[in-house]
Amino acid sequence: MNDNNVRMTYIGRIHELPSEVQETMQWATEATAKNNGTTLTLALNYGSRSEICGCGALVVRRPDRRGAPARLLAGRPAAGGRHRGGGWTSTTSPTRSNTRLMPDPDLVIRTSGEQRISNFLLWQIAYSEIFITDRLWPDFRGIHLLEAILDYQHRERRFGGLGESFTDEDLDTLQPAAEVAEEIATKLTPKQLTPR
Repeated sequence: MNDNNVRMTYIGRIHELPSEVQETMQWATEATAKNNGTTLTLALNYGSRSEICGCGALVVRRPDRRGAPARLLAGRPAAGGRHRGGGWTSTTSPTRSNTRLMPDPDLVIRTSGEQRISNFLLWQIAYSEIFITDRLWPDFRGIHLLEAILDYQHRERRFGGLGESFTDEDLDTLQPAAEVAEEIATKLTPKQLTPR
């Protein structure tokens, strides 16, 4: 790793791994800490639901000494009902604690034709582009990575919006909602259930 200037990091519930594994991981982290080329992050004992739940627990305040119940540290309305910021938001969420030093992925490559996320980086990939290939992971090579990158380069990143290519003129070409509902009722509903 040092010969290639690679820094090793880890995400997951590392504290649950056997101590000898943790010691090896700590050694690798320290031995490569000054490398600044590529960062290789291994997800060990990792699950995104667990990550989000763990971070949610960090957001909840413990009961105070008088025994008052725990409260969620989200923004609360101030006097007059105006919202006051603070707590857990999409940009400051402690869910990012496992990946706080890493940018969110731009591209997720899903091999084996799988069309699911599989509990991996659920928070972080909210706006990632997904490339699905039927190629199995052991057969995935550099040329296939280039194929995924080329596909990615031709996409319009919208981050939840409509994108620059969608204009008011496009509204005129949309199929009316009543027609869509009828199409669903006649083509997707079994004949015996079709309304008369």
